[in-house]
Amino acid sequence: MNEELFYIINNFESLGEDCFVGKRNKIKIFEYKGKIINIKSFKIPSGIKSFIYKYIRKSKARRSFENASILLEKGIGTPRPIAYYENSNWMGLKDSYYICEHLKPDFLYTSLFRDSPGLDRDKLIRGMAKFSFQLHEKGIEFLDHSQGNSLVKVDENGNYNFFLVDLNRMKFHHDMPFQTRMYNMRKLGPEKEIAEVIANEYAKYYKLKTEAEIAAALWEETTKFYAFFKRKQALKKKLKLK
Repeated sequence: MNEELFYIINNFESLGEDCFVGKRNKIKIFEYKGKIINIKSFKIPSGIKSFIYKYIRKSKARRSFENASILLEKGIGTPRPIAYYENSNWMGLKDSYYICEHLKPDFLYTSLFRDSPGLDRDKLIRGMAKFSFQLHEKGIEFLDHSQGNSLVKVDENGNYNFFLVDLNRMKFHHDMPFQTRMYNMRKLGPEKEIAEVIANEYAKYYKLKTEAEIAAALWEETTKFYAFFKRKQALKKKLKLK
């Protein structure tokens, strides 16, 4: 890592512009060599996790960088990775950072669920279905394949191009089973209409199952996920009241 990046990371809190601030992670935007980059700061792991990320398992920052490189090699869109940085001592990992080029999207996949002028809803759903199929055919199981982790850029021909972010959790397969594919798309929308459109588009490319079989399997995985999500939210609300 060069001195300029090292300086930015060492002054992460006082420099740059906030892009996303969450409970666990923070993303900030910086100028670097005439380009706009973003740096994701991961939550400092506590206790045994700090030791694990130092000596046993790769850090989230390193996995993000390596997974981004694999995606690009496989022809899957993601902001270009630049570097990762880990700060640790003999006890374990402290803070860590993933650095990539900043990509300003025209839409997010979550734009589907809000008022988004210029958005073609059907095109977005079908684009996500085709993109998901491409991931699966290349053996990529993106474990955080949810509504907020796909950026969309519209090209000069009006095509929707997808770019993955939040890359630290992935599995790679030689041949992805059908049920794993359906399970992987379970978070793409709670409405049956969405699942049916995804199934209709996915069936154009995946010929081992009928459209009806794809729709039934996807809807089953979708309903199980959102039922679990509702129970989890209800429990959190109940616990906060006590």
